[in-house]
Amino acid sequence: MSRRRHVLPGFGLTMGYTWIYLGVLVLLPLAGLALKTGTMGWGSFWAAISSPQVVASYKVSFGISFLAALTNGVLGLIAAWVLARYEFPGRRVLDALTDLPFAMPTAVAGIALTSLYGPHEWIGGLLAPWGIKVSYTLVGVYVALTFIGLPFVVRTLQPVIADLSAETEEAAATLGAGRWRTFWRVIFPSLLPALLTGVTLAYGRAVGEFGSVIFIAGNRPFHTEITPLLIVSKLESYDYNGAAALGFVMLAASFLIVLVSNGLQGWGARRRVA
Repeated sequence: MSRRRHVLPGFGLTMGYTWIYLGVLVLLPLAGLALKTGTMGWGSFWAAISSPQVVASYKVSFGISFLAALTNGVLGLIAAWVLARYEFPGRRVLDALTDLPFAMPTAVAGIALTSLYGPHEWIGGLLAPWGIKVSYTLVGVYVALTFIGLPFVVRTLQPVIADLSAETEEAAATLGAGRWRTFWRVIFPSLLPALLTGVTLAYGRAVGEFGSVIFIAGNRPFHTEITPLLIVSKLESYDYNGAAALGFVMLAASFLIVLVSNGLQGWGARRRVA
C-alpha cells in the first residue's frame, strides 16, 4: 500500500517536534509525579490520600465543582442562546465579557469576588441582614467556581446554536408544536452533546481551581479547604510525599474528565454527521 502524499511536506519533522514538545512540557512532569508517588508504597500512599482532612477537601473540591458545573449548564445555555440568536445593542460587549474569566488572573478574580461578597461590601452587605453569608463559606466557593466555569459552557454551545437550521423549527411550528415543545423535542437533542461537553469542561476547570477560591473561601480545614490548597500547604510544610500523592489523585481525576469530554465531543460529531 502506497503512502498518501501531501502537497506540503514535513510530516516527519513536525511529528518529531510534536512528540518532543509534549514529552518535555507535559509527559515528563507527569511521569515524574507518578514516579515520585510510586516510591511511597501502597500503605503510605493510601494514608496520604484518605486522611479525614483530605477526604473533607475532596468533598469541597469535587462536590462544589459539580454543583457549579450544573449551574453553568443552565446559565451557559441561556447566555449562549442569547448571544447566538439575537442582535441587540451591546451584544459585542456582552460577548467579550463572557471571555473575561479566561483572561483575568484567577487571584484577581478572587479578590474581586471577595470585595463584592464580603460581609461589609456591596452585595455581601445587602445579604447580611437576611443572614446570608457568602465570603468564607461554601457559598463563596460555589460562587467562585461558577464564575470561572461559565465561559466553557457558553463557548462550547455558541457555535452549535449558530449552526442550527431554522427550517426544522419552522417545520415544527407548522405542525402545531409550541415554543417549549419545539425547544425540548427539536432543538435540545441537537444541543445535548455540546451542553454535556461544556459542563464537563467547566467541571474539570473548577476541580483544579486555586487562585479565585482561596481569597473567598476562608480555607478552613474540614469546612472550606479545597484539595489544591491542601497540596500547596503540604509543599510549604515539606511534606513532598503527601503533596505528590494528592497531586496524583488530582491528575487521575483530570485525566478521567478529559477522557469523558473527548468522548462527548466524538458523540456530538457523530450526531452532526448522521
